[in-house]
Amino acid sequence: MLLDIFDAARQGALTAQYIIVIVFAYAMIILVATPFHECSHAFVARLLGDDTAFMQGRVTLNPLAHYDPIGTTAILIVGIGWAKPVPVNPTRARKVTARTAMALTAAAGPISNVLLAIVFMLIGKLVLLIGLSGDNYETMYYVYNAFYTAASINVSLGIFNLLPIPPFDGSRIALVFLNEKTYFKIMRYEQYIMFGILLIVFTGILDYPLAFLRNAVMQFIDFITPIPLA
Repeated sequence: MLLDIFDAARQGALTAQYIIVIVFAYAMIILVATPFHECSHAFVARLLGDDTAFMQGRVTLNPLAHYDPIGTTAILIVGIGWAKPVPVNPTRARKVTARTAMALTAAAGPISNVLLAIVFMLIGKLVLLIGLSGDNYETMYYVYNAFYTAASINVSLGIFNLLPIPPFDGSRIALVFLNEKTYFKIMRYEQYIMFGILLIVFTGILDYPLAFLRNAVMQFIDFITPIPLA
């Protein structure tokens, strides 16, 4: 968020309305999307028989239960980050194999981001539709932009978390396809890989591929939420 505001100020596009839209969108991410993402991990793990996260109070939408000093701050600064990791012990799963349990639990997070993006898009379009029939269209348009931005950030977080490298959810899903020995060798360097990815994000190398995927998903969400605006 801070980088977005600084960039807008540099380009002379900084307005009170823009700041409100960005602050609202990121508030939705920190207070709604991030807790929902982590709670989804914990909830699916419990459904599969692993109550590790449940016993630590992680099956909750309370943002404080999922706050991570580094990851949450990264979301506020660069728009991409993570919350406090949910503890998972797939060997306790009773309904599927440990590898499948790990993959399903990991996939729940990015899926929750896409579902929330659909909800935010629907709310935004409904707000804009209401604005078309009143005298406060300009205000409603800014509200729509706030929800659209929140939806877009959700999609970005979901895609980013699907990267098949630790510590992101995609690395857990990759366990299903990787040799176990190879997987755990990679996991030994999880912290180093995490900081390496953050450095890459700051360089902008991932901007184009992530933006391409985000736009493709947002176009699909726009297509499946057909509220007439004209």
